Amino acid sequence: MHERKLYLDKISPFVGKPLIKVVSGLRRCGKSTFIKMVMERLAEKKVPPRNIVHINMELMEFEFITDHRELYRYVKGRLPAAGGPKYLFIDEVQEIPGWEKAVGSLLAEKLADIYLTGSNSRLLSSEFATLLTGRYVEIPMFTLGFKEFLQFRGRQAGEADEQEFELYLKYGGLPGIHDLTFADEVIFQYIDAIYSTIMLKDIVARYRVRDVFLLEKISAFVFDNCGSITSAKKIADYLKSQRLKCGVETVQNYIGYLRDAHLIHKARRYDLKGKRYLEFHEKYYPGDIGIRHGVLGYRQQDIAGLLESVVHLELLRRGYTVAVGKLDDLEVDFVAEKNGRVSYIQVAYLLATGETEEREFRPLAKIPDNYPKMVLSLDKVWGEERDGIIRKNLIDFLLE
Repeated sequence: MHERKLYLDKISPFVGKPLIKVVSGLRRCGKSTFIKMVMERLAEKKVPPRNIVHINMELMEFEFITDHRELYRYVKGRLPAAGGPKYLFIDEVQEIPGWEKAVGSLLAEKLADIYLTGSNSRLLSSEFATLLTGRYVEIPMFTLGFKEFLQFRGRQAGEADEQEFELYLKYGGLPGIHDLTFADEVIFQYIDAIYSTIMLKDIVARYRVRDVFLLEKISAFVFDNCGSITSAKKIADYLKSQRLKCGVETVQNYIGYLRDAHLIHKARRYDLKGKRYLEFHEKYYPGDIGIRHGVLGYRQQDIAGLLESVVHLELLRRGYTVAVGKLDDLEVDFVAEKNGRVSYIQVAYLLATGETEEREFRPLAKIPDNYPKMVLSLDKVWGEERDGIIRKNLIDFLLE
């Protein structure tokens, strides 16, 4: 079992504290395995097995838990009355109707230190957030970054990085692919199965979607236009051109479902001059580029969008809030903010010509502040820094 140190470091300060720990993320991104790692650490600290209750709602063993009352009764019956601190872990908690009522009561009664995982971003719905305001902490989990990908492959940084990065660009960061043979027909079949499960279980069944074909068309459009400015109206117009009836509101709802299931992430546009977020024409990036390829097929010619997607997900993984910058008629790929500090990032495949270099550096040079500015590309030979703008190899950035 490979250690997900990034997330263990994030959750460690909250272990044993009177807060519900919520680990959220894409189905099969490694949440359940991560929870087992936390339990292993508790075992290393000599916590008796009887003091740890683990419920995995993907297992038939727990199908009798059909609502919050059954959940509450089961947990109360399993936790010993004495014998030190108690711990409760529930995987895919959104499968239990009304779960928040039981969890809220267990927390109020101080019966256990509580950990939850879920594959739907509405896990922290307005009801739950209102019920437990200030009493939970959310830890978003993502698929493997390139550094983790190398660890799962048994590689060291600097060991065939370029060849490994090509594999990462093609297959993405789902941890489960590392149990398989690295061959297109094997990996993409596995990824397609996960995508189908997410679509049918986390979207179609949950939101009672009737037009599954329309949902799949909207999903494919968003994946195909990752990194491009888009809107619900643009998608609706495209669907009409394909002789599919679909209103803007339906498109907005379906995109919301895709986001709830962590299949895509939205990057809002930020006006760097007006210092405000714009209401329309955002960008969407895949929750994992491997899933995008599972839907559309792997296309090398999409390299610019793929690199943007990789960097966007890496910034989220590092805890940044990420937007797309607008400066008059120019665009900055990413405005990344964390703890009040901002970084501006441009992503390019290669700075092969003076024209390309000018296009990437010009927007950054025009930003009227002194926050760090960076251009990432796959170039190996570098010129000097320009106007204080850092040039960096994209793979080196991912391995930091």
